[in-house]
Amino acid sequence: MRSCVVKQFQPQGNLNAQALAIAQQLFEREAVILEDLGSKHRQIPQLYAFFPLIVPNHLTKVEEQFFYLVQEFIDGEDLETKLKRKGIFTEGEIIEVLDKILWVLQFVHDNNCIHRDLKPSNIMRDKKGRLYLLDFGAVKQVTATAGNPQKHSTGIFTAGFAPPEQMQGSAVYPATDLYALATTCLNLLTGKPPEELYDSYNNCWNWKPHVSNISDGLANILDRLLLPSPKDRFQSASEVLQALPSSQLYGGSSGTKTSIQTPVNSTVSSLPPTSPPTISVPNPSPITPSPKKGFSSIDLIIYSGFNGFEAVILIFSLKKFLAAPGVVIGFMIVSGLMYLQYRRTLDKKDLLLIGTITVCALMIALVFGGLAWNSVSFLLMAGLVGGAGLIAVASLFKLIYQLLSSIF
Repeated sequence: MRSCVVKQFQPQGNLNAQALAIAQQLFEREAVILEDLGSKHRQIPQLYAFFPLIVPNHLTKVEEQFFYLVQEFIDGEDLETKLKRKGIFTEGEIIEVLDKILWVLQFVHDNNCIHRDLKPSNIMRDKKGRLYLLDFGAVKQVTATAGNPQKHSTGIFTAGFAPPEQMQGSAVYPATDLYALATTCLNLLTGKPPEELYDSYNNCWNWKPHVSNISDGLANILDRLLLPSPKDRFQSASEVLQALPSSQLYGGSSGTKTSIQTPVNSTVSSLPPTSPPTISVPNPSPITPSPKKGFSSIDLIIYSGFNGFEAVILIFSLKKFLAAPGVVIGFMIVSGLMYLQYRRTLDKKDLLLIGTITVCALMIALVFGGLAWNSVSFLLMAGLVGGAGLIAVASLFKLIYQLLSSIF
């Protein structure tokens, strides 16, 4: 039996039926994204279920809308709790956190998502030592903005950890998450909240006097991540990973120092990290997509149905005209199509085009090739049955895989 955690969200404001419908659509959209991320990466908790629920309020006599997420329970300790229990982190421990979480962030950003609320309490280490990234801000933003979709949304971030563009309600980028990861590291290195490390009089960060024996390599990385303008920071998690001092990886602060070139104006001047608790954050600006590293449940259904349909029609048709060699050729064609899908060379539009060509070829064979209508209708029905059968088999295998993954 799997352990899980249930998270409750409630839209703000007195919503009418139309606003509630919009809230539900947005919530479901963001939940599907979380489900997709969690199913593809071991360091993001899996989303088991999501659903809305309307509950009558006995005091106000008004029905209230709630949204629920049911997620994988991570049995461990978040870094905020560990900081309070153990004390400040060493440089080696900070580099480990950076190394592990940057890989997760690169995956998240590659999938066109922004975390928006990165802080020590949203990074958890389980009992086996694996670090997890928790509590994405997208669903919280949806429930906060549903009542007023035409206006700026209530900010989903934690004061002190968020960068200037997020506190000002501007667009957010991968560099937004990287800034928050840097302030998280400052908190873990010093044991002080980020706002205490910010010199509001001189409008710059002043964290180094609070840290002893830190290498130039790591210090320069953090300084660049904390620059006020997103364009001046590292632009991706992979860039930061390349800059990390590899000779020190998890080895404490005694390793060889690594120099990293930073902009000439390296004084990190920006708005103070403290800010009013309700500042808006619009939807993130588009990120250049990159190939995904896996298949979602919807992809699995579409690709399985297509492959089953094509396999039955091609193999039966080629066998009729070429006998035994036709079966071999049919299997080779279907195998090639499956490989191209795996490599993401073919997308869903290509599959639709290929399926249409297949049906048109059958119609041409019916009209000009003397193929009986009974044979064509049989092939089409057999193709549909084959597609449905392969969907069922693929879904069963995915269910077994997820079950085994949760156990082991």
